[in-house]
Formats: sequence, structure tokens, C-alpha cells
Amino acid sequence: MAPTFQLQRLIAGWLALILAFQSLKDCYFEDLHKQDKMTVTYQVGGGGHLDIDFWLADPDERLIGKQVKQSTGSLSITAEKNGRYEYCFSNQMSAIADKIVSFNVHGIIYVGEDDVVAPIEREIRLLAHGLAAVKDEQEYIVVREKTHRNTAESTNDRVKWWSVLQTVVLFAVVGWQVYYLKSFFEVKRVM
Repeated sequence: MAPTFQLQRLIAGWLALILAFQSLKDCYFEDLHKQDKMTVTYQVGGGGHLDIDFWLADPDERLIGKQVKQSTGSLSITAEKNGRYEYCFSNQMSAIADKIVSFNVHGIIYVGEDDVVAPIEREIRLLAHGLAAVKDEQEYIVVREKTHRNTAESTNDRVKWWSVLQTVVLFAVVGWQVYYLKSFFEVKRVM
């Protein structure tokens, strides 16, 4: 039985959470074959201004894509040739803050027609792809919720301390007014 299409797809993917130290860069690589597709999505979950530099280079170290000072991003490529594709996260612009970065790498690896795949196996791969997409989205939502929770807690702290300061100022003004009005009603004796 001959396959009904020439190329079949195998979905691959993984997730990582890294700590990008100040003034450093972290690089990773994927070995791809011609026509393989790869997507890298990332999000900065904490540290500094929540921004990072990201770039992706081909096996000849030619820059394919670059994103500067972004908090979230995604870059998709189709490999034009076989080789090692490198992608890097750089925190070199920050001299103070370490950053927490979560990123997903997923893609489609093409399998030649000599590998015959049963219809059930094809369906399993499609289900795996759908499950991976749901998992990626869920992980993105978790990181986003964490970022928003940190922002809400920080705002709550600021409001609390502002209220305490206002209360202290209010009591100071009340004390001063009582003292000042009291001086109007004191009898001044002339000697």
C-alpha cells in the first residue's frame, strides 16, 4: 500500500524555564533538516523591566530574526538547509537585574515517504500536536498569571503604605490644629 502523500509530519516540542543572569547571554541550538519548521515562543516572567533580547541564527551564523527588549515574542522559521540552528536570549543590556524567561520550542519535522505510517499512528500524532498546543498555551497562561499577580501584590503594597502615610499626616495635622487653636483661647497676661 502506497502512502497517500509524499511527506508526513512529526510534531516535536519542549518547554524550558531559565534564569538569564545580568550582563550574560544563554544560547541553545536545534539540529534541523531542510524543510523542518521550528517555532520559538518566549515570555519574561520576572526581573527588571521584563524585557530581553532574542535572536535566531542559521548554521552559517547568519541572523534569521532578532527581537530587542521584548517581554514576549515568537519567531517561526522553515529550515532552508541542514544544520545546527542557534537561538539566544541576552540580558547583556541589564547590569543589575536577573530575568526569569520561559520559552517553548516546537516544530514540525518532515519524515520521508519511505517511512510508512499507519492511519492510527497519524491520528495519534495529530492528537499529540493538539495536546502540545494546549499545554503550551496553558504554560503561557500560568506565566502570565504569575506576572499579573506580582503586579497586583506590588500595587496593593504601595496602596497600603500610602494609606499609612496619609493617616500619619492626618494625625499630625490634627495635632497641630488643636495646638494652634488652643493658643487662640489662652489668656495672655501682661506683666
